[in-house]
Amino acid sequence: MLLLCCLLTLAGVSYAQSFAEQCQSFRPSIPNVQVNVLEFVPKGTNLSLPYNDASCNQNWQSVYGTDFCRVAMDVRTSNTSNIILEAWLPTNWNGRFLSTGNGGLAGCIQYADIAYANMYNFAVVGANNGHNGTSGRPFLNSPGVVEDFAYRSIHTGVVVGKQLTEQFYSSPINHSYYLGCSTGGRQGMKSAQMFPEDFDGIVAGAPAFDFNHLTDWSGWLSLIAGTDNTSASFITRNLWTIINNEVIRQCDSIDGAVDGILEDPDLCQPKLETLLCSPDATNASACLNSGQYDRAVKLFEPLYNASGTLIYPRLQPGGHPGAYPLIFGGQIFQYTVDWFRYAVYKDPSWDPTTLDQADFTYLDKLDPYNISTWNGDLSPFASRGGKILTYHGLQDPIITSENSGRYYSHLSSTMRLPPSGIDEFYRYFRISGLSHCSGGPGAFDVGQRYLGRPADVSTPTNNVLQAIVSWVEDGQAPEYIEGIKWVNNNASQGVAFKRRHCRYPRRNVYTGTGNGTDENGWQCVF
Repeated sequence: MLLLCCLLTLAGVSYAQSFAEQCQSFRPSIPNVQVNVLEFVPKGTNLSLPYNDASCNQNWQSVYGTDFCRVAMDVRTSNTSNIILEAWLPTNWNGRFLSTGNGGLAGCIQYADIAYANMYNFAVVGANNGHNGTSGRPFLNSPGVVEDFAYRSIHTGVVVGKQLTEQFYSSPINHSYYLGCSTGGRQGMKSAQMFPEDFDGIVAGAPAFDFNHLTDWSGWLSLIAGTDNTSASFITRNLWTIINNEVIRQCDSIDGAVDGILEDPDLCQPKLETLLCSPDATNASACLNSGQYDRAVKLFEPLYNASGTLIYPRLQPGGHPGAYPLIFGGQIFQYTVDWFRYAVYKDPSWDPTTLDQADFTYLDKLDPYNISTWNGDLSPFASRGGKILTYHGLQDPIITSENSGRYYSHLSSTMRLPPSGIDEFYRYFRISGLSHCSGGPGAFDVGQRYLGRPADVSTPTNNVLQAIVSWVEDGQAPEYIEGIKWVNNNASQGVAFKRRHCRYPRRNVYTGTGNGTDENGWQCVF
């Protein structure tokens, strides 16, 4: 037995050495690609990222579960533009390829997502979206950079990444996948709409589709909230907490459980007059004066254009406090400012406080490289057997989940399909108590990224990445996604409660007893 153990250990060491040698001797042959880093990275490494732009706020990345070969490249996308692309090629490759996405306007490689998928032995790529850092300045007078951001970075990374993977392993890819949230969710949807052959399965969280109107809406919210924090009508952070608590108080019980979590905020129509200060109020900091009330009511209304057509749905009830430092804190939402200054008007001095309906109309017509990502016909993707699993947090302070429901309706009306037909290739799950992509008071861990959960607590029923693989490869379409709420949001401390999140257009109602933590007390109903 001791001899066998020693032989197995030696075999493992020999294999690792062989893989490391294979990595270090790898010389990919792909047009317009320049390899800058080629290194073997053992599992458990805290990988240093000295060249990562400081605004990305990431100097290193933990390697969770497997040795891999790291290839970092410059990839030319035009005569005036390029992307920085990384590929992580694991020792125990499972035959699957996966591309990750980005966030915001950012040119930041999502190393955490790469490491997460690599942990499950995918060959993974991620790119910088055609520019470095979180600012929109690189868009200025650089149409190639805008084009990379709109669609080309992801597609180029997929084309190059697939070639690289097959050259490295001397074997064809069996299935290809995508994982992203926010801008990453939009990129996944753009791939399905524009390049239906790129992926077999897509996980698109909180998609920033209808991008132009999202940009308008975010800036409009900031203007309604106000930029003068000395004004008597300005709503302070403390008052936003009071408003949120009142919204939850009024709407929490609609789903049958009083637990601080809204299972269907679409049904929530808060009456904020309950917060108006009475004439004899002795503590005006705990109620709304008339000016603050007018602002708050306006912020919970959808945005319409001058002719009364909906531009974008309303602010998410129950999720808005998280938007305070970005949207309501006295400044215009920075992504709105940067997009209009550098990509739309090409004028760094453009004044965001002048944002109005004329700007909305102009951006809608301009729609750089069709970045709106609002095509409702996914027939080419569906006809080749592609599957999309999309999810959205119901307490998202940045992108209201009502827009994901709106796209579902757009998809249905464009393709003339009922829910049963859409279910064949597109399933949307509303995740109660999830903020923007991660965090929140609910059972928000659905396997969308690495949140410390043990590997053996990842199944197709509770992990969106595993679910899309099971759907594509085994034909097992997810009926629900079970979310996990960890004690103190720390997986090492155990499970606080679980909840099955419904497949849209179903909604969750509680028929059990107690405060809603009984997972079996919830039912998905139309």
